[in-house]
Amino acid sequence: MNRPVHVIVGAGQAGANAAAELRRQGFSGRVLLVGDEPHAPYERPPLSKDVLLRPQDTRCAVHPEGFYEEQGIELKLGVSALALDPQARVLRLADGQDIAYDKLLLATGARARRLPLLDALGANVHTLRTLEDARRLGAELRPGRRIALVGAGVIGLELASSAVELGARVTVVEPTRAAMGRCAPPLLSGFLCDAHRRRGVNFLFGAGIEDARREDGDIVLELQDGARILADAVIYGIGVEPDIALAQGAGLDLDGGVVVDAACRTSDPHIYAAGDVAVRRGQARRETWENAQKQGIAAARAMLGLALDAEGAPWFWTDQCGYNVQCVGDMAAPRWIVRGDLAAPPFVLFGLDGEGALAGAITVNLGREMRSARELVDRRARLALDVLQDPGQALRALARAVGEPQPA
Repeated sequence: MNRPVHVIVGAGQAGANAAAELRRQGFSGRVLLVGDEPHAPYERPPLSKDVLLRPQDTRCAVHPEGFYEEQGIELKLGVSALALDPQARVLRLADGQDIAYDKLLLATGARARRLPLLDALGANVHTLRTLEDARRLGAELRPGRRIALVGAGVIGLELASSAVELGARVTVVEPTRAAMGRCAPPLLSGFLCDAHRRRGVNFLFGAGIEDARREDGDIVLELQDGARILADAVIYGIGVEPDIALAQGAGLDLDGGVVVDAACRTSDPHIYAAGDVAVRRGQARRETWENAQKQGIAAARAMLGLALDAEGAPWFWTDQCGYNVQCVGDMAAPRWIVRGDLAAPPFVLFGLDGEGALAGAITVNLGREMRSARELVDRRARLALDVLQDPGQALRALARAVGEPQPA
């Protein structure tokens, strides 16, 4: 009797954890993990921080050396997947090999969205998505270098923080009116921008790039509002695009990503998707470490017909300017209140929905409080404002009280 074959395309956070979960749950068939990069699976969050700041001391591998061999997981690295035939259940690789599968997981992730105007400048223009990108960028960030950073999202601000720490002079260009506008309330955005400004970062909001050229050895960026920036190098991060080529060629349902159900199943019952490439219909696609981690595990369990864990509110974190910021729940909640003092961290921000229920929470240098804050958000707790704002009221006790059965 032939052993069943489960193939995972994409050797990142989602794919690596899916492969590990298959073995953890006792799957004894063949597990093949295919990745187009030559590196064993690694985590991306350190790329904008520790890989730049402490390259010799930073380990970002998802699993330790020897793990895949010990678990009987076959790694096929540095090879792209060219085509997927769902009728024949065959994956074609760039090296000419055809892999027959019983079930397949698409964990192909996403690619940096391109700005051709900047790409045309050639040297000294960077995006950050891969380990090789980080290594090239590390050689660029040196004392005194003038860095123009286009895009004030999470990665953009993390890069600004790292660049300043390495001695560079940073100007951030953001065409919208706020930093981290998609994933942070104004209170947090303002706090972080103030922290960056104190370290010398210059922000230019509300104007996109009109022109980019080289002039007398400088890179010159002209903005739509007439501002002119001279730089030695440009880094841009304007979002990502899910890598849907295989799914599109296979005729799978797409809607801003590969459409999946709660069990990570695509429109083909033998194909699953997880991580940055996957999207639940009617929901926004999530591009976080936690989402890739959890969906990879959920997809593996679903491939084996196992029950899935309950979903909680989404969580992510960022490290900037010496602050650890952790966020859970709805960052677009209409009302935010402060527990502590914005001018004297640490503090917590609580987001309330229109009916006064707790919809989101943010800890700044208070990571130990995040577990309790998350429990309160998951339960949509309703607490008096003076209780939420009082640092003397232990969040752990509040979360425990909210979780206890109420008397009839």
